[in-house]
Amino acid sequence: MDGSNALGEFLRARRALVRPHDVGLPGGGLRRVPGLRREEVAMLAGISSDYYLRLEQGRDRNPSVQVLEAIARVLRLDPDTTAHLVALAQDRPAPAARPGRRAEQVPPSLRLLIDGWPRTPAYVQNRYTDCLAANALATALTPNYAPGVNLLRAVFLDPAERALRRDWTDLTAEGVAALRSAAGTDPDDPRLRDLVGELSLRSERFRTLWARHEVRPRRGRVSHLTHPQVGDLDLHSDKLSVDGTDGLTLVVFHAEPGSRSAELLDILGSLSAPDETARDRVEEQ
Repeated sequence: MDGSNALGEFLRARRALVRPHDVGLPGGGLRRVPGLRREEVAMLAGISSDYYLRLEQGRDRNPSVQVLEAIARVLRLDPDTTAHLVALAQDRPAPAARPGRRAEQVPPSLRLLIDGWPRTPAYVQNRYTDCLAANALATALTPNYAPGVNLLRAVFLDPAERALRRDWTDLTAEGVAALRSAAGTDPDDPRLRDLVGELSLRSERFRTLWARHEVRPRRGRVSHLTHPQVGDLDLHSDKLSVDGTDGLTLVVFHAEPGSRSAELLDILGSLSAPDETARDRVEEQ
């Protein structure tokens, strides 16, 4: 992953995803590229073909926001991806020496908070999707919700994780787009390079998704799981930024009140806390 011409890499990848008929152009004839040609993007954006070529080749690194927004419309980019395109074109200072990696700390109060939620699965992750803290019910959902596990690596490489996720296809696409968003305009981050390099070697799907250059900030979603102990669960997962930290996110799962998923989540909580369940039964006798 070379960040020396990140803007050009992005433009090439995104125009390959747009078909001529998507933008009102005829698609006949021999085409050497699966998407739009450079000159087609330039024509539709109202700029010269030579200028667009210089952008892709990295020979012009200071396009105006208006030009970039015109290109974004041609490439059918959403607002998040358009903002990413504009950021890629900004002047970046020469990289300074990076400090040594420090262990990321989850605030103790946050650990106490999630541990006090016996019926609500929750975990904390960093911008690289490393799990840093998790409560008991989250770990009961999947043992990969545990400190030290990289969740993106688990989703792509652990067969048990794929079996758990009924929405694995959507989840992997969203996860890669979120990693792109978290990486921002710093593709040379050593931790990111290591993770992307490993997953690119070991997962064809990751390679395909990463090459698309899709960008999507982490947002809440509904997770569709088939748990080996309790069956199908449909859980909302909300993602909350943790103030005062370097990009930590709190992820909280919850089911619709009164739903079958809520009932099954309670059962899973009982199964994951056998000592408390046994004590309750004794007290009832």
